[in-house]
Amino acid sequence: MLINSLRTSFHCFLDLQRTFSFTRPFQKKIFNLSLSVATASAKMESQPPCLLVLNGKSASEQELAKSLKENSCLRLADDVKLLTFLQPEMERQLEEDEFNIDTYMGSLMTTCFGRILLWSPRLPSTQDVVSLNYCEIPVGSVCIADVQFKGRGRSQNVWESPKGGLLFSFTIQMEDGRVVPLVQYIVCLAMTEAIKDLALLNGIPPLDVRIKWPNDLYLDGLKVGGILCTSTYRSKKFNVSAGVGLNVDNDKPTTSLNAALRKLTSGYRLRREDIASAFFNKFEYLFHILINQGFQPLEELYYKAWLHSGQRIVVQEKNEDQDLLIENVVTVQGLTPSGYLLAIADSGEMCELHPDGNREIMDYLICGRFASDNSL
Repeated sequence: MLINSLRTSFHCFLDLQRTFSFTRPFQKKIFNLSLSVATASAKMESQPPCLLVLNGKSASEQELAKSLKENSCLRLADDVKLLTFLQPEMERQLEEDEFNIDTYMGSLMTTCFGRILLWSPRLPSTQDVVSLNYCEIPVGSVCIADVQFKGRGRSQNVWESPKGGLLFSFTIQMEDGRVVPLVQYIVCLAMTEAIKDLALLNGIPPLDVRIKWPNDLYLDGLKVGGILCTSTYRSKKFNVSAGVGLNVDNDKPTTSLNAALRKLTSGYRLRREDIASAFFNKFEYLFHILINQGFQPLEELYYKAWLHSGQRIVVQEKNEDQDLLIENVVTVQGLTPSGYLLAIADSGEMCELHPDGNREIMDYLICGRFASDNSL
């Protein structure tokens, strides 16, 4: 039977990091708000329009893409202007580092996911595109950008994503709320498996991309990717937007897949288009298992890809008087049925650890501090 003591104390510990101040005069708040609005408006007016190229894999899906353009129903956040084109309408020469739509579509073998493509050389956020336009685009549609200047992460973190990364978001629809929290693990797993498939297909050394719970991808001890899943509930269905960012060629700020690959072999580099299509080919297969059989048939494969089996970590909880922090050593066992981290204390008590989006604290709990065998 799971206990909640460590989980509750975990959140109490996080609450200590938050401070609030209400000392500013009300008039000053109004002035600052007005200034912020004026500054934001000026930025929006100077922001150049974003280009969005639409395409579909089949003839019928190309017609769907055409109707999206003709109806002018797609929009971006913050009223950023959007120019939409169909791929056949694009007359300009494809630049060397731009995403090649034809290469991607040629390797895609799905029946649902990734078949309607919205591509842009530069967007605020692919996640915002699919979230804002969820009801306008078919389920399974994907938005891919070469560069993001308002990319989204956990805790509403925002950053600029440089060229060389595979940046995309796609839509999923689900009815069973019990498996919705698990879909982020399927996205992570599909990406690790897709990279393995490409290595096997092309006869190159495999890259040991691993999953850091709950939604990061690591290679050689450095982060190379991250997953973000958000959902809304409407008409008895969960509308999920899944976002992926993966360092393919951009070595900074950490490392990239091709940087690691250059150490193992020469003359071959992974392409974003191949990774994207291999991802959807694998994700559709794994998602079908999740929906029809649950997560259990995928657990063994998932645990082979993640970093945490048998990991001993230190968590902190408040004592009964709420004035001291007590450290407890726990050993990671796996995932609970609801998708949270399952751990066992040396006393034999089971506990469930929940992320709350605080990156600094999660790094401390999950990988930043280990317990030695004689910690207690």
